[in-house]
Amino acid sequence: MSALIEEQAAWTAGSGSPLRGSLRVPGDKSVSHRAVMLGALAEGVTRVTGFLEGEDTRATARVFERLGVRIETPSASERIVHGVGMHGLRGVAEALDCGNAGTGMRLLAGVLAGQDFDSVLIGDASLSKRPMRRVTEPLAAMGAQIDTEDGGLPPLRIRGGRSLQGIEYTLPVASAQVKSALLLAGLYAYGDTVVHEPHPTRDYTERMLAAFGWPIEFSPGYARLSGGHVLRATGIAVPADFSSAAFFLVAASVVPGSELRLEAVGMNPRRTGLLAALRLMGADIVEENPRAEGGEPVADLRVRYAPLHGVDVPEALVPDMIDEFPALFIAAATAKGRTTIRGAAELRVKESDRIATMATGLRALGANIVETPDGAIIEGGTLHGGEVDSHGDHRIAMSFAIAAQLASGEVRIGDVANVATSFPGFEALAAKAGMRVGPAE
Repeated sequence: MSALIEEQAAWTAGSGSPLRGSLRVPGDKSVSHRAVMLGALAEGVTRVTGFLEGEDTRATARVFERLGVRIETPSASERIVHGVGMHGLRGVAEALDCGNAGTGMRLLAGVLAGQDFDSVLIGDASLSKRPMRRVTEPLAAMGAQIDTEDGGLPPLRIRGGRSLQGIEYTLPVASAQVKSALLLAGLYAYGDTVVHEPHPTRDYTERMLAAFGWPIEFSPGYARLSGGHVLRATGIAVPADFSSAAFFLVAASVVPGSELRLEAVGMNPRRTGLLAALRLMGADIVEENPRAEGGEPVADLRVRYAPLHGVDVPEALVPDMIDEFPALFIAAATAKGRTTIRGAAELRVKESDRIATMATGLRALGANIVETPDGAIIEGGTLHGGEVDSHGDHRIAMSFAIAAQLASGEVRIGDVANVATSFPGFEALAAKAGMRVGPAE
């Protein structure tokens, strides 16, 4: 047993029973981040329901509290944000800690680039290794001054009092976080800020800006806004997080006898690429009761076990499922035949190098997988027990908990503490559904 796994929080997981019943996974992390941010910058009081009680979103809320925003927590998953207006934030001398939240740091860079005060954004050990240059460079083109460590790494030292100018920018790599940072900086810029994407990404920021009353034009792959307007407080109902639902979609698809209903899942079309990929593989997933909540499309998802087969994952789906690839790797490793993934080089700069980490872990469980620079080739088959290390990556930890449900022996998953960043209570909800996963002894 490795010393690393012994020293850090770990799970033991193994085959449980078919997944049954109805579940509601926690609120959408991306919507929760943005609700706090825009609520803080709005005039008036914003009530947020369904807020994700995760470490990442709490870190974002703490940053705004440090900047002078009063945020109440009347009950779990609820926030009341007392907005200070576009120019009401107050600077602090100390660094602002984003924890593990890459979304928080990148979007905050856009907001803070337009303030009159200096700021420093820091993160935990994992976030401190994540590249920020693709955000800082276009912000610099708008007139921001942001210094980083060598290689474009955090901390981000943001100089206040800069006059920002709107730009027209084409993202070299599709990224909702970079797009959002530019649009948020554009709130403070003179003239129009226009963002073009090589592939459409999730449009949470655009939808929420519109909900807060900011004039914005957007369509898939395109967004335009001008500075100088006002955000007005509104109510935000956060839908259940599709990325969190993804683990149960895959688990119920691959564990024989499963039939599971996932309630009120956010169905933003720029987020649900995994759903399309699983259906190509033969998954039986039905959308029920489609509706809108908080400006976002929502549906209940009913998923039944179905034998999956390998596919060539269409590259057009990649931007719409970038966070769900660890779960897809598990589906591919247990499907019949070969699955090929291309065009997903961004996975190498997430919380971990997700291609390498998933490949190493799956090989440890007996899977046949070959890494490529921008993806992998996976031959489906059977899995056995063993040890894997998530390298502090919450999505990888939960994905291997799914793999363990089909393994012939127990799977020990190391370094799982960061699951709390996106999915607090995962173990309890998984156990309720019929999975077997819990703290390693």
